[in-house]
Amino acid sequence: MNTKLTLTIEREIIDRAKNYAKEKNRSLSDIIENYLKILTKEERKDRIKKLNPAVESLKGSFKMPKDMDYKKELKNRLEKKYL
Repeated sequence: MNTKLTLTIEREIIDRAKNYAKEKNRSLSDIIENYLKILTKEERKDRIKKLNPAVESLKGSFKMPKDMDYKKELKNRLEKKYL
């Protein structure tokens, strides 16, 4: 569902943005909406995927075989440990 949004932006920036949108054959609303989607997606991704510095330092330090099923391997090791 689309909702109207009112923004306060300098006139010169609005004029430049409208010209840019016209050159790209897009609406200014579409450009702003897509920018906000990208902006909020990146922030959410950064917040979710931040690794502990110790873990980050180990990243890429070893290679797994391409056919390795880590879930199966984990299951086997946990069964061996606890059963």
